[in-house]
Amino acid sequence: MDRDSKSYNVRAVERAMQILCSFQGQHATMGVSEVAQATGLHKATAHRILTTLVSTGFLERTSDGDRFRLGLRLMELGLGALRSLDFRRAAVPYMQQLVERFQESCTLSVWDRGRMLYVEVVYSEHDLTIGARVGRHLPVHCTASGKVLLAFLPPKVTEPILCGPLAAYTEKTITSPDRLREELKLVRERGYATAHQEFEMGIGAISVPIRDIDGKVVAAMSVAFPTSRLKAERVPEIAQALLEAANAISAHA
Repeated sequence: MDRDSKSYNVRAVERAMQILCSFQGQHATMGVSEVAQATGLHKATAHRILTTLVSTGFLERTSDGDRFRLGLRLMELGLGALRSLDFRRAAVPYMQQLVERFQESCTLSVWDRGRMLYVEVVYSEHDLTIGARVGRHLPVHCTASGKVLLAFLPPKVTEPILCGPLAAYTEKTITSPDRLREELKLVRERGYATAHQEFEMGIGAISVPIRDIDGKVVAAMSVAFPTSRLKAERVPEIAQALLEAANAISAHA
């Protein structure tokens, strides 16, 4: 019997996780009725779970007592999860060196349920910089780090994305699955990915894979920049520096 099958899931836990995950974006605070509507649960069920999550610190009541928001207990767990990523600790010094050398921000990302998730960001001192922040998710088909993850992770993980549809975020976004597959082949051949205004106009990035001791890709590291500051002839130089840093990090991952 497959112990990972749905038959081993606990319904109450699933519902609690569903409620926690509903507190995102514009739904930073919600009342019982809003939670019930967002999750499809009955109000009575939602209220019981909300009360339990408050008592355990995963949710908090707002000052008026009628609404709920994510609790600090989740921050503790999130920070603990970040600290458990060995490659993250190993990467930070190299990321700082890259920022000092190129005067552009450096990010570290992982695959998270079909999207890329920032787990570390070292910012440059420029006033105009990128909008990356730890905990932010971005699509994988139109970002440099996302392309790295798509190129090197197992097909069973990435195929649902590659089968489309691929949303267009700018006029430069790759929306053809066939064209994206060609791009990913190039990423595997040269060892790094680029994205030029494909998710956000005016923003570009160069990214490389981080591997664990077994050679499996566990993360992507990128140098990101406003396109107005980067000359095309510098791309190979930055890519080479990223590859060298990634090899050093992978040795400690």
